Amino acid sequence: MKKGHILGLGIIAIAIVIIVSMLGDASTYESFATAKEMKMKGDEKAIHVVGQLKKSELGEVEGIEVNENKTSFYFMMVDNDGTEQKVFYNEPIPADFHRSEQVVVIGSYKSDEIFMADKILMKCPSKYQETEVNTAGM
Repeated sequence: MKKGHILGLGIIAIAIVIIVSMLGDASTYESFATAKEMKMKGDEKAIHVVGQLKKSELGEVEGIEVNENKTSFYFMMVDNDGTEQKVFYNEPIPADFHRSEQVVVIGSYKSDEIFMADKILMKCPSKYQETEVNTAGM
């Protein structure tokens, strides 16, 4: 074999190793039930749980408890399976948190009752959504 072929195979092998190692870090969306099962099995790996903030019948967000120093807070979240869960986030409330349509929390259970979020991702309503509907109707 030529040196060029050996070098090419080496680069391909390294690329395969990198791709396979990155697949282990890829996370899928799970439910609070799955996260709790993982905790019971001793697996404390951070996972993504997707859902919405708990809202009253009037559509107002409820269940947010901000700590006195305003550097952390608790909130109630309902996952896509309908499971309601108290979540703790050790950072200040993100801007427009109350307006978010969908919330993704990345974290794990540290106790049986509270899900500890390391990160929060929010899908907020688009400011362009209403204009698109109006222009489509014209």
